[in-house]
Amino acid sequence: MKKLIRLMLIVVATFTLSGTSFAAPETYVIDNAHSFPRFSYSHFGYSTQLSRFDKTSGKIVFDKEARTGYVEVLIDMKSVDTGHSVFNEHIQGEGLLDTGKYPTASFKSTQVIFQGDKPVAVEGSLTIKDVTRPVTLTITSFQSMPHPMLKKDAIGANATTKISRTEFHAGKHAPYVGDEVTIDIAVEAIRE
Repeated sequence: MKKLIRLMLIVVATFTLSGTSFAAPETYVIDNAHSFPRFSYSHFGYSTQLSRFDKTSGKIVFDKEARTGYVEVLIDMKSVDTGHSVFNEHIQGEGLLDTGKYPTASFKSTQVIFQGDKPVAVEGSLTIKDVTRPVTLTITSFQSMPHPMLKKDAIGANATTKISRTEFHAGKHAPYVGDEVTIDIAVEAIRE
């Protein structure tokens, strides 16, 4: 028995001295003040319009060592901000977002793809107006470090994808107002 205990202590000491650690997945809560899904589309070919949603919540689970993760985002569709109150109301109408019936949209990941120790894409399901479609978010930047002001671990990323709004039953005025919508999300999350 004493030999077994000594052997266990040697193994523990070896792992401790070698710097090997077994990290567990860490959960981060999305910071609504710094997380904004934005969307852009062609407006009759005149210009590319850019709008955003002001209220976003959710969580990100990140395990750098195991190269795994999970993302869950909930968007308050009534928080749409086009820059003009009349357009905010218009875009919330039945032929577009129909926020009276469908006040939220969601994204849930099925896989996070890593290159080295950084995530480069997130595959998952986007649900808008109770229509769920697979999408891949391409991560264009990623940061994981202690937040200099909050003194807590934090992560942040920018990601992008393209969808067809008619596939989500939001195709009013298509094809004159572009059917292809580019979604860009800037997200920051703080460790629980």
